[in-house]
Amino acid sequence: MKNILLAIISGLLLALGWPTYGFPGLLFLGFVPLLLVEYRVRTLRFHKSIVFGFAFLSFFIWNMTATWWIYNSTPFGMWFAEIANTALMALVFLCYHIVARRSTFKISMLFLVCLWIGFEYFHLHWEFSWPWLNLGNGFANHTSWIQWYEYTGTFGGTLWIWIVNCSIFKGVLSFLKHKDKTILYKTALRNGLYIGIPILISILILNTYTVPKDAKSVSILLIQPNIDPYTDKYNTTNKQIGAYLNAMVTPKLTEDIDFVIAPETFFAENTHIRRFPFSSAKKQAQRITTSAPKAHFLGGISIYDRFRDSSKVHAQTNIIKPNDFYDDYNSAFFIRPDKTTELYHKTKLVVGVEHFPYKSVLHPIMGDAMIDLGGTVAQKTTQQEREVFFTKDSIGVAPVICYESIYGEFISEYVRNKANFIAIITNDAWWGNTQGHQQHLAYARLRAIETRRSVVRSANTGISAIIDQTGKIKTSLGYNEQGIVEGSIVTNTKMTFYVKIGNYIARIAAFLAPFLFLYAMTRRRNS
Repeated sequence: MKNILLAIISGLLLALGWPTYGFPGLLFLGFVPLLLVEYRVRTLRFHKSIVFGFAFLSFFIWNMTATWWIYNSTPFGMWFAEIANTALMALVFLCYHIVARRSTFKISMLFLVCLWIGFEYFHLHWEFSWPWLNLGNGFANHTSWIQWYEYTGTFGGTLWIWIVNCSIFKGVLSFLKHKDKTILYKTALRNGLYIGIPILISILILNTYTVPKDAKSVSILLIQPNIDPYTDKYNTTNKQIGAYLNAMVTPKLTEDIDFVIAPETFFAENTHIRRFPFSSAKKQAQRITTSAPKAHFLGGISIYDRFRDSSKVHAQTNIIKPNDFYDDYNSAFFIRPDKTTELYHKTKLVVGVEHFPYKSVLHPIMGDAMIDLGGTVAQKTTQQEREVFFTKDSIGVAPVICYESIYGEFISEYVRNKANFIAIITNDAWWGNTQGHQQHLAYARLRAIETRRSVVRSANTGISAIIDQTGKIKTSLGYNEQGIVEGSIVTNTKMTFYVKIGNYIARIAAFLAPFLFLYAMTRRRNS
């Protein structure tokens, strides 16, 4: 019963430490009760499968509390995500248990930290990618603590959390063994420094951060139409949306406006890619650039390409019937004052809703169960390169579509391609008025710090916002509100250490983990 209680406490600490309702300081001790459970199981020589069960209980509480809101979009998808992610986390803990039974405390702790970071890194890249609960995201609403993410990315936060948890765990074990209260005092002091010093460094960086001297001021209008995606959005023609756009934006247009930005799939009526130059969506958006001499338009559009040439078929192509194929895109389009245009196709897709993972293996088993989860039955087609849209004055904007914004290293590729600021277009209404859209906004603040790029965010329904280069939200429009966010940002041309190097902490951890495992498995078992 005591082990069950400790496992529940771990789950609650992790859940209550999560944004946007929680206090991230709890993450620094969230794993300690579960580590104590594992230690008790190990010393009492219980079967290792019990560790998996206790870990599953802890992580299920955390996953469900933090991301239950997926249910509003897809009940099946929510249960799949919660159970699968929980099982993966529990498997990591089981691997740690196996190593801990055969190695020293230091080796087992180092292995656990490396394995967990490796797991998070893996979660960024495989086809069932779901890095929403990567530990470094936990500080998203306390950006004054983590200004050093410009050097480490979110994996610096994950490492920080694990260092403190392991240190507290070591102190607790020492106290339980020796019953000496001075051990607790020393543990508290040591971990106070482990927590406090990085925060002080962050505050110093924050208070001394200055906008680059070559920065340019950019005037922005962000559209938040607040159209219900379940009832109205996909039943509204692009012509109707264009009229709506014109009515909303025209009163706000001045000769000083540089960018008008509309949300993901703003023009939701499918447009054939070859007809885009003559489409209603393009014509309606061009009216904006005609009304304001400097205005550039960036917005979301649903685009498809239907063809009969079988040589053009690839892994993401949808088959209608023999010799009848189509590619389906979730795209952003860009219009300059001179009427030239560009397209970018979303790359990081939502599992199930836009992407069928390992389709060749799973489709014969599951049919369309994995793809028919959230408003589309078509596999989306992606592009490989991170395309940046440039103005005539060489200001580069990164067109980031929805889910892509939670991938730090992915976003840094835009910056390496000379993006001077980041524009996130999204539709967060699928989840209702829950923590989902609030967490999504909070994670955008992490991208600002990692890249030192201003972030502008246009949400169909969610929270549209302007975020500065330190992750501070300058202005925003709340959930279920309709309107325009007006403001200005400054550009940046410098690249942070993280942008240049990427997730080096994760790569080092992923490299070390298998060697530590092999070392533990080949050494003599502890007595």
